[in-house]
Amino acid sequence: MSEKDPHRYDDIIDLPRFVSKGRKHMSNYDRAAQFAPFDALTGYDEAIEETGRTTDEKVMLGENEIVMLDQKFQILRAHIKERPAVTLTYFVPDLYKEGGSYKKEEVIVKRIDMSQHVLISDDNRRYDLDYIVCADSDLFIDIDL
Repeated sequence: MSEKDPHRYDDIIDLPRFVSKGRKHMSNYDRAAQFAPFDALTGYDEAIEETGRTTDEKVMLGENEIVMLDQKFQILRAHIKERPAVTLTYFVPDLYKEGGSYKKEEVIVKRIDMSQHVLISDDNRRYDLDYIVCADSDLFIDIDL
């Protein structure tokens, strides 16, 4: 019998399908699951998703904006005993790729440490002054900045 012989399975083609008397019939779902493809490229989907994720570029402030922010930090330091509320917009560098994202958050200022160049909130979170791009507070309303 050769491979091209169209009658090579004639002797078994019409035999009844074997059904076990000792085992329960497997459902189509379970049968499909045992032959489901495995993830040959572990992490591939995550890598594709990470590549498609966008980040923002860090904005470089001009000299006037830096001076204005510095004045705002000096005002906050002068009112530190009042625990002033301030809305910060700051840059958060991305851990995995170039760039990052901007966040806006209202905090209560506990301290501004100029030696470490950080603003410390009442819940002890630290904000690097170099990454803060905007600071808004009611303290700044009456002051010409």
